[in-house]
Amino acid sequence: MKTERLENSNFKFSNRGFLVALAASSMLLMNSFNSMGKYSAGLKEITFVPKIYADDAMIIQLCKEAATNAHNDRMLSSRERADGLQNVTIGTYQILEHSNKAEEAIVTSTAPNVDVIPAHIDLVAIEIELVDKENREYMLKQALESIKDKYDYILIDCAPSLGLLTLNALTAADSVIIPIQCEYFALEGLGKLLNTIKSVQKIHNSNLDIEGLLLTMFDSRLRLSNQVVEEVQKHFNDMVFETIIQRNVKLSEAPSYGESIINYDATSKGANNYLRLAEEIIKKNSN
Repeated sequence: MKTERLENSNFKFSNRGFLVALAASSMLLMNSFNSMGKYSAGLKEITFVPKIYADDAMIIQLCKEAATNAHNDRMLSSRERADGLQNVTIGTYQILEHSNKAEEAIVTSTAPNVDVIPAHIDLVAIEIELVDKENREYMLKQALESIKDKYDYILIDCAPSLGLLTLNALTAADSVIIPIQCEYFALEGLGKLLNTIKSVQKIHNSNLDIEGLLLTMFDSRLRLSNQVVEEVQKHFNDMVFETIIQRNVKLSEAPSYGESIINYDATSKGANNYLRLAEEIIKKNSN
């Protein structure tokens, strides 16, 4: 696969992604959009990659809203479901401030070969607490050193912002998947995110790759959706995943029932989209 650096409007791809940050490009201007629903759904659907191909994977939640999102309960063991995520004592907050090791925060999920480090409710304050810390951009990277070789894929669920948490994820990651909602404001946010990635490559993580741009919430009936797809494919060409995630009511319903789209309705259009995405990601990284 062709590899390019993110310089002078050129972009770098990865041949093998290990730590993958899921960063929303459209979050900057989506004032009324419930990004947590889209974000977590996207994350959970990608978790079936190791489920199908028998790889080991870990999910790390850096999205602050995830700490109180009920859909995560179904992914945890029966003991953790009984306690509830709100009562998780060790999560991403503790490993970011280095008060606990990453191994202590790992929760075994009900999905085969998938572990989770859940978000802690205190994560809402972590950016303020880290602002005066030395090497604050490297806190997550340092915390994951002890476990990174134990998994085939580590997926980092980023918050819908470009704050210190997202910067930590980009610094720790080998590559980043950029979901793009098929609406106008998503294109505005995409430019800002790409500039951030370029800065991270120059200053904090020279090995950061762009795994690909993922078009989501596509509705073929809407002229705007088709125009966004056309513009993104025109300007970014091979950077865009061939798979497009179509708007699907089942994708919206699954998180409210605490299920991945595969468990909720494996025959739905949304499930088929994410299955194709999983195959595309693995095929891309096997070349």
